[in-house]
Amino acid sequence: MKNLLTTMALSVSLLCNAQPSDIFKPGKSVDLRVPSTPLIVSDPYLSIWSPYDKLTDGTTEHWTGAPKPLLGALRVDGKCYRFLGQNKLDLHAIVPMTDVEIWEGAYTLKHPSGDWTNINFNESGWERGKAAFGSPDMPRISTKWKDENTDIYVRRSFDISNLDITDDFYLIYSHDDVFELYLNGEKLVSTGETWKDNVHLKLSDAAKKMLRKGKNTIAAHCHNTTGGAYVDFGLYREKKDAVKFSTEAVQKAADVLATSSYYTFTCGPVELDLVFTAPQLIDDLDLLSTPVNYISYRVRSTDKKEHDVQLYFETTPELTINESTQPTTACTFSKNGITYVEAGSIDQPICDRKGDGICADWGYAYLAGVNGAGKSTSLGDYSEMKRAFIKDGRLLHPKTKWITRQPENTPAMAYVHNLGKVSSNGKSDFLMLGYDDIYSLEYMYEKRMGYWKHDGQVTIFDAFEKLRDNYLPIMNRCRAFDEMIYDDAEQAGGKKYAEICSAAYRQVISAHKLFTDKQGNLLFFSKENNSNGCVNTVDLTYPSAPLFLTYNPDLAKAMMTSIFEYSASGRWNKPFPAHDLGTYPIANGQLYGGDMPIEEGGNMVILTAAIAKIEGNADYAKKYWDLLTTWTNYLAENGQDPENQLCTDDFAGHWAHNANLSIKAIMGIAGYSEMARMLGYEDVADKYAAKAKEMAVKWEQMANEGDHYRLAFDRKNTWSQKYNMIWDKMWGLDLFPNNVIEKEVNYYLTKQNLYGLPLDSRKEYTKSDWIIWSASMSPDKATFGKFIDPLYKYVNETVSRVPISDWHYTDSGKMVGFKARSVIGGYWMPVLMDKTYENR
Repeated sequence: MKNLLTTMALSVSLLCNAQPSDIFKPGKSVDLRVPSTPLIVSDPYLSIWSPYDKLTDGTTEHWTGAPKPLLGALRVDGKCYRFLGQNKLDLHAIVPMTDVEIWEGAYTLKHPSGDWTNINFNESGWERGKAAFGSPDMPRISTKWKDENTDIYVRRSFDISNLDITDDFYLIYSHDDVFELYLNGEKLVSTGETWKDNVHLKLSDAAKKMLRKGKNTIAAHCHNTTGGAYVDFGLYREKKDAVKFSTEAVQKAADVLATSSYYTFTCGPVELDLVFTAPQLIDDLDLLSTPVNYISYRVRSTDKKEHDVQLYFETTPELTINESTQPTTACTFSKNGITYVEAGSIDQPICDRKGDGICADWGYAYLAGVNGAGKSTSLGDYSEMKRAFIKDGRLLHPKTKWITRQPENTPAMAYVHNLGKVSSNGKSDFLMLGYDDIYSLEYMYEKRMGYWKHDGQVTIFDAFEKLRDNYLPIMNRCRAFDEMIYDDAEQAGGKKYAEICSAAYRQVISAHKLFTDKQGNLLFFSKENNSNGCVNTVDLTYPSAPLFLTYNPDLAKAMMTSIFEYSASGRWNKPFPAHDLGTYPIANGQLYGGDMPIEEGGNMVILTAAIAKIEGNADYAKKYWDLLTTWTNYLAENGQDPENQLCTDDFAGHWAHNANLSIKAIMGIAGYSEMARMLGYEDVADKYAAKAKEMAVKWEQMANEGDHYRLAFDRKNTWSQKYNMIWDKMWGLDLFPNNVIEKEVNYYLTKQNLYGLPLDSRKEYTKSDWIIWSASMSPDKATFGKFIDPLYKYVNETVSRVPISDWHYTDSGKMVGFKARSVIGGYWMPVLMDKTYENR
C-alpha cells in the first residue's frame, strides 16, 4: 500500500514553501451545522465546546456540560460587541446551592399524597435532610439517595423580605436523572431523562409573579434511572450594577473543518474573522499531543473608513477544577517574549480523581499572549476587568497572584490587543491557550507524562514558544491537512460525508491521550466518555480504528500494544483479551464488570491483521504471535454459535447466538490466516483459511431468512446490521456465499428512518459508526449516499447539542446516550476502503 503519510508530508511541505494562504478563510465551504463546535481541545480534560448555532448564545462548556467559560468582545470606536460566550451572571444568592451553603430541606422517597408542590402543603410527615441529595460519587452529598429506579421529593422554603419583580431572577439547579422543579406550585422545569449541572433558568415575567414577600417554596422531584443520582437547587437575583458586554456581534458564518473552527462576525462598521485551531496533525505526534491551541483573529473595516479597535479575550480558573468549590490559585509572569496568566487548583490531586463525567482538577491552564505593541494580559477582579475595557479599551493593572476560595470570587484571566486604527486592509494576530497536566495518567502503577514532554525534557513554555515561532507554517499545515481530510472523504463518499468527517476529526483525537511507557512503547489511550469512563477500552479501539489505519497505523498499534503487554505480563491470563485497563486516568488493569471474549478477541485479531495488510508485513503481529494464536483458537472453538456473551452493543441487551458476533469470530480467524501467510506459515494459513470458510458457509445457512439474515440464529423475523462483514469485502476474501452482503445492504435500505438505519430490529435507536461501516458494504457511491443522507440530517438537525453522540434515535434524532466519544473514528471506514482498493 502506498505510504499515505509520505504523500501527505510532501504536499504539506510544498504548501509551506509557497505563499501564505488566507488562514482566516476555510479551505472548504461547509454547510453542516454541527451539534457542538470544538473550540479549544486536546484530550479528555482540555476540551471546550460551544453547543449553539451562534457563538454568543451561551457559555462555552466541557464535553461533560460543565461550564468552562471563554468570553470575547471587540471594542469599535468605543462600543463593545460580544462575539464569544455569554456574560457571566453577577448573582446574589437568595437561597444558595451547596457550593456556597449546605442547606436543609424536607424530603421523602415515597410518592407524596396531596398537592405536595403547594406553598402551604403540610410536610410534617417528611424527613429533614441536608443537601445535596444523591449518590456518594456526586459532589457535596449530605443525604444519600442512590438506588436505581427510585424517586426523591424535596421541598425548600424561604423568606423574601425585599421583593422587586423588575429584578432578574434565576433558578439554578443540578440533577441526575429525570427532574421536575416547581416554584410556589408552578412547574417551571421538566427535563426528561438527562443529567446536567448548574443549569441557569431565568424567570419569565409570569414566573416572577409567582414570587411573594414572605414565605416561598421550591419543590423538586427527581427520578434516578440508573447510575449516579443528584439533586441541588437555589434561587438567585442578578445585581443591578452587573457589568456586561450587552451588544452581540452579528455572526455571519461558521465552518468546522478537521483542525479548525472558523467564524466571521459583523461588529458595527468592521468585520472580525476568528479561527480556533487545535494543530492535531496525525503524522506529527509532538503537535498531535501538545496541549496548546491557537486563537487567531483578523479585523478589517467594511465602510472604507478607519476605526479605533481593541480586542478582549477572557477565561477563568474554572478551566482547572472539577467542582466550583475547589480553591484555585492564579498568577501572572513573562518568559521569553510571552506573557502568561497561569491558574490551577491549590490542592493539585494529580491523577487522583477517576471516573466518567469529570473534569481535570490538577495541572495548570495558561492564557498566553505574544509580547508586542498594544498587547497585554492581566489577572484581576472579574467585573472590574470588563469595566475597564468597556470604558477605555484597556485592562486593569495585573495582580501578581490571586487565590480563590469561593466561586463568586473567581478572577478574570484576560488578554487585550489594542489594534489601533483599522482600515479595510485589516490587522491580524493570535493568542494561545494551553494546559500542562504535569502527569497525564497512571499506567501500571506509574504516573506518566504526555508524549509531547518527552519524559520531562520539554516544558509547557517550550511548547508555547515552539507554537509561537512556527505559527504560520503550522497554520498552513493545518489548512492543508483539513483540505486532505475533506478531499479524501469527498472522493470516498461525497460532500455530505466529507462534512461529517471534518466535524468528527477533533472529537476523535481529543478523546485520547498519547504517551509512552517506561520501555518507550508508544501508547494512545482513549477515555470512554459518557459511557463508563473506562480507559483504553478494546471495543472502542475497534470502531475508532479506521481513522488511524488510514493515516497513521502507529496510533492504531499504540491503542493495542498495552492490551498485548497486559496479557504477556501474566497479569491477565484468560484465553481472550481484556476489555479495558481501568477507569480513566488510572490504567492498572481491567475494571469492567464482565468479559467480552469473542468481541475483544475478534477486535484484536482483526485489527492486527488490518495493520499487517496496510503495512505489507506482519512484523507487529509476529511479536505477539502466541497470544494471537490463543485468541484465534478461542474464536474457532466458540465463535460459530456464540453463547450468551456480551458484545460491544451490550446496551441493546445480549442475546445468545448473535449472528454479527459470529461474523467477528470468522473474520478474526480469516485475519489470522492472512497474517500467517505473510509470515510464511503456509500450513497454518491454509488451516485457518479453511476454518473461516467453513464457518462462513455454515453461518449463511444458520442466519438465512430469505431476503436478509437474522439478528440471532434462533430468532425468526429479526434483523441486524452486519457491520463486522466489512472486512470480508475490504480484504477481498469472499468468505460468505450467496451474495450475503448484497442482500443485507438491499434490506437495510428498506429499514431506514428519518435519521438513519436502526441498529437492529429491537429498537429504533442506532450507532452512527456502525451505520457507516454497514453503508461501506454498498456496491457504489450512489447507494452509499442513501445511508449518508439521513445520517447527515441527524448531525445537522439533532436537538441534542453535544459533541456528536454516536447513539441516537433514528425516528426523533435525539441522543440516547454517549457523547464526545472516540468511536466516530469509524466514520473513516469508506476512506480506508478507498485507499485500500486504490493500492490493492
